[in-house]
Amino acid sequence: MTSTDRRAALRTGAGLLAGAAVTAACAPSGTGAPDSPGTGQPPAAPAADAPAAPGPRRFPGSPEQITHGPRTRARVALTFHGQGDPALARALLDTAERHGARLTVLAVGTWLDDHPEMARRVLDGGHDLGNHTQNHLDIGAMPEAEARAEITACADRLKRLTGSIGTWFRPSRAARASPLVARLAREAGYPHVLSYDVDSLDFTSPGADAVTRTVLAEVRPGSVVSLHCGYPDTVAALPAVLTALDRRGLRAVTTTELLS
Repeated sequence: MTSTDRRAALRTGAGLLAGAAVTAACAPSGTGAPDSPGTGQPPAAPAADAPAAPGPRRFPGSPEQITHGPRTRARVALTFHGQGDPALARALLDTAERHGARLTVLAVGTWLDDHPEMARRVLDGGHDLGNHTQNHLDIGAMPEAEARAEITACADRLKRLTGSIGTWFRPSRAARASPLVARLAREAGYPHVLSYDVDSLDFTSPGADAVTRTVLAEVRPGSVVSLHCGYPDTVAALPAVLTALDRRGLRAVTTTELLS
């Protein structure tokens, strides 16, 4: 091989190596589902010309269906299905505020119809308020038109009472939203479905101690905990839960703050 041939071969080899490096850099780095944490996909950059109109806040890079927040920060979100005796809901809010904690209440529309003052009580205490459907039926089993009405009816009530549909939507009678329900929520103005990674099982009325044990056994940094407003066990358990979280260095914040 002449020196000229050798130089040509080296240039060709260098080009092939460079092309392989570009291909490797552009290849996906994970195989998880799009809505799973740790897929290796970089957060999407917000559009520079995105409108600044008021509405639900978006969290760039977070999955469409949220089960937890960052595991690297000492924060958790205690989320409550808003239904039942409003006196119990007020007791939960009062307890949280005394501990310097903030909650997320996903309100059922019929609950707001019966107790419209609760919408302002939640927001005035610095808590998050969101949508948990109008009638708390099995939304995942409904035809499209009925499921849409369940979401939009509650959104309409929230907007009438507070001026906003709220940031968060959680499906009723389901830990996760079906693809149809997730799409309908987006169309109604909710960029994310709020799920959870800790289920307190307080709706089974197991007693305050059992609620406390269940939450504390599973909670960790970034957790979203599912609780309910309408159960005395939950009210009785909350002081112990908040005290134990404080001892672990975990701060109970709104879901908005958890993901900010």
